[in-house]
Amino acid sequence: MAAEKVIIAGGGICGLTLGLTLHQIGVPFVVLEASREMQPLGVGINLQPNAVRELYDLGLDAAHLDNVGVPAREWALVGLNGRDVYSEARGLDAGYNWPQYAVHRGQLQMLLYGTLVERAGNGSVLLGAKVEGYSKTATGGVDVNVQYSDGSAGAVSGDILIAADGIHSVVRAQMHPDQAPIHWGGAVMWRGTVRAKPLRTESSFIGLGTHQHRMVIYPISKLNSDGTALINWIAEFTMDNKEGWPSDSWFTEVSIDSFVHHFEEFRYDWLDVPAMLRQADCAYKNPMIDRDPVSTWVDGPVALMGDAAHAMYPTGSNGASQAIVDARVMGAAMLSKGVTPSALKSYDDELCSKVSELVLRNRSAGPFGLLNILDDRCGGVFDDIEAVIPQEERNEFMSKYKAAAGFAIETLNNAPSIIAAGEKVA
Repeated sequence: MAAEKVIIAGGGICGLTLGLTLHQIGVPFVVLEASREMQPLGVGINLQPNAVRELYDLGLDAAHLDNVGVPAREWALVGLNGRDVYSEARGLDAGYNWPQYAVHRGQLQMLLYGTLVERAGNGSVLLGAKVEGYSKTATGGVDVNVQYSDGSAGAVSGDILIAADGIHSVVRAQMHPDQAPIHWGGAVMWRGTVRAKPLRTESSFIGLGTHQHRMVIYPISKLNSDGTALINWIAEFTMDNKEGWPSDSWFTEVSIDSFVHHFEEFRYDWLDVPAMLRQADCAYKNPMIDRDPVSTWVDGPVALMGDAAHAMYPTGSNGASQAIVDARVMGAAMLSKGVTPSALKSYDDELCSKVSELVLRNRSAGPFGLLNILDDRCGGVFDDIEAVIPQEERNEFMSKYKAAAGFAIETLNNAPSIIAAGEKVA
């Protein structure tokens, strides 16, 4: 393969967004994806307004995103007894200039993939090509070791390697050989979807229960004529983790009966959780995991991005959002510094420390931290939330989280575009 300007390891949401960004600003690239074919894997995720803004700037607006998800209108926390703890409008209803979207992760990935191939050509994404490591060259570039799905191996040379190869990143492992193992705090998640009527509004995100025993429920499609939508659900339960994750598999399909007993008491006049789960069309089990932050995401002409850089608990619904922002910040750095290690350093200086703090904030429950406070004060059961956590305290807690995660309303609405329309790398 001929030398490339930028080699992107990984064709997930992060790698594909970076590919679209580099195409937009006129930088040659290739995406190396280990899978032999792209498939719409996964269930629901949320895209915060700061990430949706970037997709809009890439030409993927509501007309595109409405095909893979639905704009979120409300975010709500509910106590163990089914009563409201906190709720607020989201997206356009909250005053943002851009919506928040709840989307099917796999369908979003397919949208990004299809758009990238359409714009940059079939050669822009090479499937069946797994990056196994890298070596820096004497001329300042990088040689990337690749294992192909046909059993052959080879090297791809480039000026820059961007590793968007996920939480199990081999590039990160080489860059930080003494990194701590994947961190599991004891929470197990079961995920799936069910066809049902949305709760509260047509697109409400609901966190229900306690910080160690909860459900997360939100729609990821528009209403059908019968009033139902595809509902994404996440069931979480925290257990003893002193022996580590007791499996070699991080993501497995399981039966509803294997875990529904943990949620038998989640029955309210507005929702019967066990009944909802028993109607689900799938269920997948995985631990809630992240990685300890590292001091830098850069090694000369090599940079980490997305989960390879900052795998985080999904408690703040901003893992995918941050990956999209990563790609755009990298594009802006290349516009300023060229396709050089200096651009990578600029990206690292802007994001590494700040996002590392967000990883640790999400580990301590992120915006669900209100449920921690509630549990400490009343065990999750209350008559009057004002007597337990006053409104002013709840508002302050959420405002601090939004600021840390980069989607405080006024700050985001007033910020200039990360990449202005028409900008190109010289």
